[in-house]
Amino acid sequence: MRKAARPRTLRGPAATSLRVEPRALLGGLLLVAATLVLAVVLIGTGDFEIAPGDVVRTLLGDGTPADDFIVNDLRLPRVLVAILVGAALGMSGAVFQSVSRNPLGSPDLLGFGYGSAVGALVVITVFKGGATEVALGAVVGGVLTGAVVYLLAYKKGIHGYRLVLVGIGASAVLVAVIQYLIAKAQLIEATRAMVWLTGSLAGRDWAQVWPLLAACAVLFPLVLGQGRALRVIEMGDDAAYALGVPVERTRMLLMLAAVLLTTAAAAAAGPISFVALAAPQLARRLTRSPGSNLLTGALMGTVLLLASDLASQRAFGADQLPVGVVTGLVGGVYLLWLLVMERRAGRV
Repeated sequence: MRKAARPRTLRGPAATSLRVEPRALLGGLLLVAATLVLAVVLIGTGDFEIAPGDVVRTLLGDGTPADDFIVNDLRLPRVLVAILVGAALGMSGAVFQSVSRNPLGSPDLLGFGYGSAVGALVVITVFKGGATEVALGAVVGGVLTGAVVYLLAYKKGIHGYRLVLVGIGASAVLVAVIQYLIAKAQLIEATRAMVWLTGSLAGRDWAQVWPLLAACAVLFPLVLGQGRALRVIEMGDDAAYALGVPVERTRMLLMLAAVLLTTAAAAAAGPISFVALAAPQLARRLTRSPGSNLLTGALMGTVLLLASDLASQRAFGADQLPVGVVTGLVGGVYLLWLLVMERRAGRV
């Protein structure tokens, strides 16, 4: 039997080192390659088809004026939003699943996406706000939901199943609030709210790219910098305390960063479901690497969202579906499979 490749440690100057697992590195490179291929194909997809070679030439500054307008002004922002949203959801899902030590511990099931939805719907249906106000409402709603769930789940620390149960309860309450807001809204606002709740990348432009890019640029290094501490916490609180890790402070910092990533993604594209749930688990199965798989989870989230957006535009003929519908269809099947596997393992 062939033995699995052992992790290697690359040593640098000033006593720095980097632990590299060959399979995880290969899996990450495959996900990066898949992201690039899907992005090029997706940019060329639309009413005016552009060949992949022409897309690459246009991105490098050697395209025709017509291709330059379609690629750089119309389609590139949408693809960049998909990449950033998928990465944000994948990384936030990896954090929550590691913190809760439960594969069901994702923002979808813990209520943070619904919290963002309530915040956005309050702005839409009550204050009749524009796109900027809706995005801000989504962020505020998600952060407030995260704070409430954390406080309700806290009892001498945060424990996985208590966090999941409190999150599911919060989700139920927030779904009822969403339904109430839609039922009481005027027809125009209710229609607008339903479009937002579906989750879509249609019409995304540079106004959504820059704030989301700024959020990811700040939060990704913060989360990755706590990767070692998160891996130790997965061993148990007692072991983490013994190794000098400030467990609750680290957990609260990571949960705050993950909530902000989730709300930033919702502000840019609406509540895209199931990406945060599926991406970390699929990344772990690809790399077969223990731990949180933060970076590969983010890359897997990007691949899932790009593939779903491509399917939403090409798999249903002339009828283009919002990407949230496709992720919901795929994620529902995945969730059923995951529940069956957890039941067989005796964990649910």
